[in-house]
Amino acid sequence: MKPVELLKPLMKERPVRIDRVVSSRDELLIVVDELDREIGSMTKARCHEGDGVLHRAFSLLLFNTAGEMLLQQRSATKELWPLHWSNSCCSHPRHGESMGHAIHRRLDEELGLRTELSFLFKFRYQARYEDVGSEHEVCSVYFGVSDEPPSPNRHEIAESRWLSPVEIDEELRAEPARFTPWFAMEWRRLRAGHAELFDNRVGVDYS
Repeated sequence: MKPVELLKPLMKERPVRIDRVVSSRDELLIVVDELDREIGSMTKARCHEGDGVLHRAFSLLLFNTAGEMLLQQRSATKELWPLHWSNSCCSHPRHGESMGHAIHRRLDEELGLRTELSFLFKFRYQARYEDVGSEHEVCSVYFGVSDEPPSPNRHEIAESRWLSPVEIDEELRAEPARFTPWFAMEWRRLRAGHAELFDNRVGVDYS
């Protein structure tokens, strides 16, 4: 198995951000081609209009040492998939920002957490939410381990909970419409191709 890439968390004082607004429709995202090569920038609002403009994104999957994964329910104020359950944290690097900086910034902003993150895989998808807009992303997926309690940012997250892989399997099978489409895609690939994360060794030292 190819060694995973470890990215160190940002080293600075950890602020309390439970109620801080951390995203804007006007922030510039990175527009990419199908090979994830940067070709420009565009506001977040425009990237998600209609069928969506292909842009760079990431998803974070956070486990505890008991093997449970942290899921978040997206805020009711989200334009796309409000109140749907999803992976621990997801967002976009901003124009001019590295992926390594973005994933740790967002983990802190949304959940008040810090941990090392390991790259797992990258995939491209497109999904439309009713007549509101679409996600059209090249999404990099990262994995991390933490037993720290999250401090969800209420502007981003309605609720959060830790579930075992079996519980996630059962909920996705019983009520798939309650989950975001990208999380369902990620979870299927994770279950099929990353057995090392589900054999009670989530606390393994990959260094």
